[in-house]
Amino acid sequence: MTAYTAAQAISPAVERTKNYLFRPFKWSTYLKLATVACLTEGGSSGFNFNFPSGSHTSSGAGNLIPPAFSLSSGTIALIVIGVLACIALCIYLSYLICRLRFAFFHCLAHQTKEIRPGWRLYRTQGMRYFIASLIIGLIFLFVLVLAALPFIFGFVRLYQSSQSGGSFNIGGFFLLLLPLFGIIFCLCLVAYVVNAVLHDFILPHMALENLTVLQSWAVVKTRIGAEKGSFALYLLLRAVLPIAAYIALFIITIIPILIAAGIVVLLIIGFHALLANASGAMAFIGLSIEILFGIGGIVLGVIVAFCLGGPMATWIRNYALLFYGGRYPALGEILSGPASAAPATPEVM
Repeated sequence: MTAYTAAQAISPAVERTKNYLFRPFKWSTYLKLATVACLTEGGSSGFNFNFPSGSHTSSGAGNLIPPAFSLSSGTIALIVIGVLACIALCIYLSYLICRLRFAFFHCLAHQTKEIRPGWRLYRTQGMRYFIASLIIGLIFLFVLVLAALPFIFGFVRLYQSSQSGGSFNIGGFFLLLLPLFGIIFCLCLVAYVVNAVLHDFILPHMALENLTVLQSWAVVKTRIGAEKGSFALYLLLRAVLPIAAYIALFIITIIPILIAAGIVVLLIIGFHALLANASGAMAFIGLSIEILFGIGGIVLGVIVAFCLGGPMATWIRNYALLFYGGRYPALGEILSGPASAAPATPEVM
C-alpha cells in the first residue's frame, strides 16, 4: 500500500468515506454508522470529583452550609449511592465505547457495515484497551489535581483576604488564573496526543496481532521515531482539519437549525398558553404533551448532530487508517485488498 504523507492522505480518506457511507445510501444504515462513528470519535470520558472543604472556626468565617440546606444521614447516603452508581455507569459506558472503537475499526478496514462481527471478534483486546484508557485517565486526573492545588490555595487566600475587609486583588486573581489556564491547555494537548496515538496507531496492532498496549506501543514508538516530522504533521492536521470543517458546517447549518428549534419552542409555548387555565385531567394531559415535545426535540437534535457529525468522524478514522496503513504492512494489506477479506462470523447486527 502507498505510504501517504499526512497531506496526501486527506483526499483518499474523503473518497473512502463517501464510498462507505453513501454508496449505496440507506438511511437506517447511515444513521447506525454515523452514531457509532460519533461515539467512537468522541474522545475519553472524564470524572470530576468535588470535595467539600472543612468547616472553619476562625472569626468571621461563619457556617459554610446554611442550616436550611442541612441534609440527614439517610439523604447523604442516598446521594453517595447515586454518585457511585453514576460513576459505575460512566465506567461501563466507557468500556462499551472502547469495544465500539474496535468494531468500527473492523468495519472501516474491511469495508463492512455490520457492527456485530467486530464487536465479538475483539472482546479481549477491547478489555485491554479499556483498562489502559482507564489507567491513563486516572493518571491525567491525578496530575491535574496535583497541578491545580497550589492555584486553588491561592484562590482561597484571595477570597479570605477579601472577606476579612480588604479589597479583592484583581491582579493577583489573573496572575493565578492565566498560568492555570496554561497548565490546563498543556494537559489537554498531551491528552489529545495520547488519545490519538492510542486510537490511531496502537489499536490496529492490538486488533490485528493481539498485542498488549505496551507491546503495541513499543512497535509504534519505533515507527514514530523513524518519521517524527510526518507523524507530527499528521497529529496537527488531524486536530485542525476537523475543527475547520465543523466551523464551516456550523456556519452552513446554523440558520436551518435555529428555524427548526424555533418552531419546536413556539409549538411548546403556544400549547402551554392554550392550556394555561386548564385544570385536572386536561392540565395533566397538557403537561404530558409539553414534556413529549421537549423530549422529541432533544432526540431530534441528537439525531441531527449524529447525522451531521458522522461523516467527519468517519473521515477521521479513514484518515488514520490510510496514513498508518502505509507504515504498517498488516493493515495496509487489508486496506488495499478486497472487501471480502473480512473474517466470516455466524451472526451480524
